[in-house]
Amino acid sequence: MAEAPKRCGFVALLGAPNAGKSTLLNHLVGAKVSIVTPKVQTTRTRVLGLAIRGDAQLVFVDTPGIFQPKRRLDRAMVAAAWAGAADADIVVLLVDAQKGVTHDVRRIVEGLEKAGRKAILALNKIDLVKREKLLELAATLNESGIFTDIFMISATTGDGVEDLAETLVGRLPEGPWLYPEDQLSDMAERHLAAEMTREKLFLKLRQELPYALTVETEEWEDKPDGSVRIAQVIYVQRDTQKSIVLGKGGQMIKAVGEASRLDLEEMLGCRVHLFLFVKVREKWGDDPDRYRDWGLDFDA
Repeated sequence: MAEAPKRCGFVALLGAPNAGKSTLLNHLVGAKVSIVTPKVQTTRTRVLGLAIRGDAQLVFVDTPGIFQPKRRLDRAMVAAAWAGAADADIVVLLVDAQKGVTHDVRRIVEGLEKAGRKAILALNKIDLVKREKLLELAATLNESGIFTDIFMISATTGDGVEDLAETLVGRLPEGPWLYPEDQLSDMAERHLAAEMTREKLFLKLRQELPYALTVETEEWEDKPDGSVRIAQVIYVQRDTQKSIVLGKGGQMIKAVGEASRLDLEEMLGCRVHLFLFVKVREKWGDDPDRYRDWGLDFDA
């Protein structure tokens, strides 16, 4: 009996901020490759997550949420999201069913229409919405004529996610796999480690501060005993922000470090010695090198 042909292709996950793209990506991949927080616009770069289903390799692109950009970083993030959609074999538009058709959702649908792109619609957070509202929302969005399929899912519980994955597999082009079978993401471990710490800062700092900071992994040393020593710098823009990140008697930075270290040990499967430092760098958001590291266009 002839072996089934291999399939491989890129799937872009588009959506407004906080639609649940990162949660969906982590669920499909079966591991944490994208940071998840209750705050909006936490994904800054396009994250490639890899999932295997039978003979198919799905290469997911978790794009930053598309919104009305105000700062240079916002513009670069939105440009990255549209570039992710343009390059993909399949586009999935994730819509928060609780929020419905927001201004951001309308802008994305218009952008896809303009680009002549068909997409799969996934209404997310269905566990929090009444069925009548879901059907009404599906009918409203379907009027655009750009959706080939509509799925109702919960990225958190996993409800409907495998049905979506099955349809995606069926639409992938035939071709060899692009990545090794055991790889979960194309993101370098150093960058993924920095993202882990940034997630913890988002979760612990409730104010707007997380948007004014970034994290970089400066040192990564594999020790003879199999453990890893990681040193990271948290850059903030002002001294007042530095004291908030450190917390009273260093309590905040200690809690962030502990939470990040536990996640890193789970991800790397070894003991981690994590050292965090906080530095003030006023204009880190206007540094072209940093945008290059993130895979963003400084001049977007």
